[in-house]
Amino acid sequence: MGEPGIEGPVWLPSLPPSLAEYLSPNLQPVPLIPALTLLAAVFYLAGAVRLWRQGRHWSPVRTASFLFGCLAIIVVMGAGIEGYGLRMFSIFMFQQLTLMMAVPPLLVIGSPGTLLLRATPHGMFGRPVLRAALWGLRSRWGRLAIHPAFMVPLFLLGFYGVYFSGLADLLLPTWYGHVGLELLFLAAGILFTVPLISADPLPTRQTHFGRMLDIFAEMPLHAFFGVVIMMATAPMVKFFSAPPESWNVDPMADQGLAGGLAWSYGELPGVLLLMFILVRWQRDEARGWAKADRRTAVAGDPDLDAYNEYLRQLANRPVRRR
Repeated sequence: MGEPGIEGPVWLPSLPPSLAEYLSPNLQPVPLIPALTLLAAVFYLAGAVRLWRQGRHWSPVRTASFLFGCLAIIVVMGAGIEGYGLRMFSIFMFQQLTLMMAVPPLLVIGSPGTLLLRATPHGMFGRPVLRAALWGLRSRWGRLAIHPAFMVPLFLLGFYGVYFSGLADLLLPTWYGHVGLELLFLAAGILFTVPLISADPLPTRQTHFGRMLDIFAEMPLHAFFGVVIMMATAPMVKFFSAPPESWNVDPMADQGLAGGLAWSYGELPGVLLLMFILVRWQRDEARGWAKADRRTAVAGDPDLDAYNEYLRQLANRPVRRR
């Protein structure tokens, strides 16, 4: 179940890394994150089916997005890749970037909060769930969780704080620490993404300009982290410094690959989020202009009407001759 130096119920691969081994269905003895994700997917699909059976609209695109995000978590955390993530820095970094950067937008676009409010029955069992959801929307803790002063530092903690403070070497050798870090990565990614693109009801909403500032604040620091990892001349995480000799993996080359992933794979979702924000900003501005035009067509523009009346008065004023 375990191996010297790694405490807890873990499965460690013996064959050299390969794509086939990464995707092999080798579950960990306690697949906590895949099980929780599967449960979330089942509840989400049940809510969507409930609305469809009632004849109420729910977007198939949002449903597909959420379920695809859940599938990505199950594959990355439930297949053989999880075992290799206990031995190779590059694989663990790939898992971290997937949990923090790639999966959260897919889950958030699915609007699980809106589905929860619409599909949860108001009876005996659904009432406590709805009360908890409404409490989260109205509480100061909900506002704090998505405030930039909290969620941006939490997001960066997943990189700088974990690897530069020695926290990785402290937690990774145990099953509890390893899974705890993975849950931290996923939670930090979701909290960072929610205020940027979520269409769900939120305790507070940022302006489009504020969302752009959050993205621009994160992207260079994220890229710099990857460059630092690539340029390091000593192992950043001692836990990954001794892969099995039979794998023929150079720890420093593997660390360089991890840094390259942080710089490239980690930046792509940020660019896509920025484009998403810009498109939504332009769309909202166009809707605002259209509403203003319709309002003007019906009720007129008081400022413009007053100016036109002023011009008419000037035109009708008699000219004094000297």
